[in-house]
Amino acid sequence: MPKKFGPSNRALQDRFDTRRLADSVAERTIKDSISDDDHGFIEARDMFFLATVDEAGEANCSYKGGDPGFVRVVDESTIAFPNYDGNSMYMSMGNVLETSSVGMLFIDFENQRRMRLNGQASVDWDDPLMAEYPEAQFIVRVSVQEVFPNCPRYIHKMQLVERSHFVPHVGAETPMPDWKLNQDRDVLPESDQTKIAKASG
Repeated sequence: MPKKFGPSNRALQDRFDTRRLADSVAERTIKDSISDDDHGFIEARDMFFLATVDEAGEANCSYKGGDPGFVRVVDESTIAFPNYDGNSMYMSMGNVLETSSVGMLFIDFENQRRMRLNGQASVDWDDPLMAEYPEAQFIVRVSVQEVFPNCPRYIHKMQLVERSHFVPHVGAETPMPDWKLNQDRDVLPESDQTKIAKASG
């Protein structure tokens, strides 16, 4: 899949004499489909960073976390992940509804490896995968446009200490975050008000 570099990309490449290298790297690494190796890497991750943009061109970047495998490779051209309850502003997902363009960065900090995936995202309220993700609000599917490894040299080596206990699990009550408990009760969604009343009653 040939990468189309714009004038600004080319200007920087020419300034640092990397045009030939950029073309070589793009030709060898950028694909428009998910390989078996990519598949395994994606589904082993328990987090990724999500970049989106709204209709005015304003960018947003967010962190998405879950259990390993919460990002599902549906086929070589499609991945899917659940949207869980967040800060209630829906900045990333609102952008998805507006422009659908997303950039995803997957990082393995222990083995110092990372991968980018760019594509077009859509929201599905009735996706068949909903049944496999407790407490998911909806499923996001991403149609892959570009997938490629990224230079790992600046990845700091880190090890997992503990996964978040807020990740929903079948048969387990997901705790309410402190920041919601400290809000005025009447600004919370009715579902949260019900949970708080049940816990305190």
